[in-house]
Amino acid sequence: MADETNKAFPASPVTRVPFALTLAGLAGTADSIGFLEYSQLFMSFMSGNTTRFGAAVSSYDWTGTTRFASVIAIFCFGAFLGTLIAAWSGRWRLSVLLVIQAALFAGGLYVPFGTDAFPLHAYPIVLALGIQNATLQDEAGRSLALTYVTGTVVRFGAGVANILLHKPAPSFWIQAPLWGALSTGAVLGGFLHHWFGERAFLFPAGFAAALALLSLVLTIILKDTPYVSGVAAPQPDAHPEAEPTATAPAAR
Repeated sequence: MADETNKAFPASPVTRVPFALTLAGLAGTADSIGFLEYSQLFMSFMSGNTTRFGAAVSSYDWTGTTRFASVIAIFCFGAFLGTLIAAWSGRWRLSVLLVIQAALFAGGLYVPFGTDAFPLHAYPIVLALGIQNATLQDEAGRSLALTYVTGTVVRFGAGVANILLHKPAPSFWIQAPLWGALSTGAVLGGFLHHWFGERAFLFPAGFAAALALLSLVLTIILKDTPYVSGVAAPQPDAHPEAEPTATAPAAR
């Protein structure tokens, strides 16, 4: 029987880590394309948008203030929505969330440009990347940060210190690969934008759709095994005592 205390999703790092690295690369690609296409507006790096929001306010630039504030709000809503969908879809969360992201990446091409204050064409991309952060959980049930690297760099540095002091947390070993995946994706996204312009978003859309299909096949083939789901799949970042919204039967 699967470990009753393992509530991560997917429960096994054999499946979780490759998906995490792939999704981080996907996020880097989409963020780079959006940054180049939408006048240096970050699609997933809300620290950068927050700094630019503060600079806009201090300069009485109300167009910029609204621009950055609206993007931050959309990204936050994506994390909110993704967490609810992940909780309700249980073992199917990878497939469901990836299908939604693929639709948003592609659908953004058909959204009106909007204005400088309200860049409507960027919102679907930002929403997709906000949703992505609820896609995977680490071994402690916390959402894996797949679309930004500040926390990843901090955890890596702290982990190196903990190697000297005693030993690092289990999640230390994925930090450098996550940074590498996101950076590689950003480089790829830059090249794709230079070659295809805004249509480059069709590449992360197609890749997300392919990952959705792969996760669906794995979920069906590896049903009731730790490779797909633990005994319980709680909502991401929930209190340790919270009851899971969707549960998976124990492996036989």
